[in-house]
Amino acid sequence: MPATYYLCRMLGKLTGWEDTIVALATPPGIGAIGVIRVSGPASFDIVNQLFIAKDLREQPSHTLHVGLLKDGEEQLDEVVVSLFRGPRSYTGEDVIEISCHGSPYVQQRVIQALTLHGARLARAGEFTQRAFLNGKLDLTQAEAVADLIASNTAASARTALHTIRGGFSQALRELRERLISFSALIELELDFSQEDVEFADRTHLYRLIQEAEGFTSSLLASFSLGNVIRNGVSVAIVGKPNAGKSTLLNTLLNENRAIVSEIAGTTRDTIEEILNIDGIIFRLIDTAGIREHTSDIIEQIGVGRSLEKMEQADIVVYLFDVRDDAAAVAFVRGELLAKGKPFLLVGNKVDIIGVDAARVLFPQELLISAKTSGHIDVFRQRLVDQVLQGKAAPEGTIVTNARHYHSLKQVAGALATIHKGLDELLPGDLLALDIRHCLHYLGEITGEITTEDRLDYIFSKFCIGK
Repeated sequence: MPATYYLCRMLGKLTGWEDTIVALATPPGIGAIGVIRVSGPASFDIVNQLFIAKDLREQPSHTLHVGLLKDGEEQLDEVVVSLFRGPRSYTGEDVIEISCHGSPYVQQRVIQALTLHGARLARAGEFTQRAFLNGKLDLTQAEAVADLIASNTAASARTALHTIRGGFSQALRELRERLISFSALIELELDFSQEDVEFADRTHLYRLIQEAEGFTSSLLASFSLGNVIRNGVSVAIVGKPNAGKSTLLNTLLNENRAIVSEIAGTTRDTIEEILNIDGIIFRLIDTAGIREHTSDIIEQIGVGRSLEKMEQADIVVYLFDVRDDAAAVAFVRGELLAKGKPFLLVGNKVDIIGVDAARVLFPQELLISAKTSGHIDVFRQRLVDQVLQGKAAPEGTIVTNARHYHSLKQVAGALATIHKGLDELLPGDLLALDIRHCLHYLGEITGEITTEDRLDYIFSKFCIGK
């Protein structure tokens, strides 16, 4: 049970966590049904005042009941109420979910009636925050709830669900428990310092630290992929005017999103669209053609924005016409390599001169025809390869949260300090201190060591009703 749980219970009414809260748990707007969630010690008493079909206080947990909700003489709606008695509920408290009709007026009227009978409106993330405080979730699992709600690909949903189910937490918890065991044995030695006894096997501790360093290193390495899974990848499509950038964007999206013409400089501003390839979100940015000399003021502004987007992008796709000079393309390759940014150099319009002729001129470049969709599947795969860098996405834990990443870096530093201490044969009291530092950073990740301010910040980013 998190230490903050006991603190919050002591604070009681000052924190507001002893109140009964209510919020709409489904998206606002017109729909078939809306679900209103109530959680807290007075949930059954409050809802029972409105539900006239039967006494909900006498009904067993995990049951459904159909009936009318009435506020005085006013009939609010015919609803289905789902009963969950604590601690066997999402928040660990008594919870009732009211499934009413999806009219915004009806939903608001039901919530208003509940607040008049003793509930208060929930703050953002307060239901999940209560689940954490009541020991139903640790902090990594609670944060993964928000990630799952916000997921927009199979990969991001799978990663969040793995964390919610405790995959990440369990590994950290096992490491923490083993370190606690060693720390206790080392500190026990201090009580018998005059006896010159050794309870903690330094060889086993050394092996544990090595395993922990490898585990932490793999988690830190997964963050780059996790960041891609969570936030997507920005791809700037750049090149000279009339290279076919807008045609390529339209082909990838399978729609006429950008205006295409034979007139150079048709695209004056950047156009951004989303493309999902193999569970990875790519934010494609079609830019104005880059040329050094133009008298058109609007085009000059567009070229400036293109260069800016190129600098900001995660991947640069430089599109050139296969009829361009090979030496000029080689010069572009050198400039892109000098920038140190991942890039794809792509030759377009092979439908005009033929693939074989284009391959002679550009033997190492990716060749496509945006107009006829030639080799577009290969282009898509190259984009994915640029992200994965030849490594398949792991099936286990992937770090997607920046807070977890920074705490893991501190864990890695603490483990390195312990490792160095073992190499230098430090005395037990100093080793125990280094282990405590490592335990502190591990506890920060799962929420076993945290502060009320940090919790408020984390859960304030959740949606209302969750």
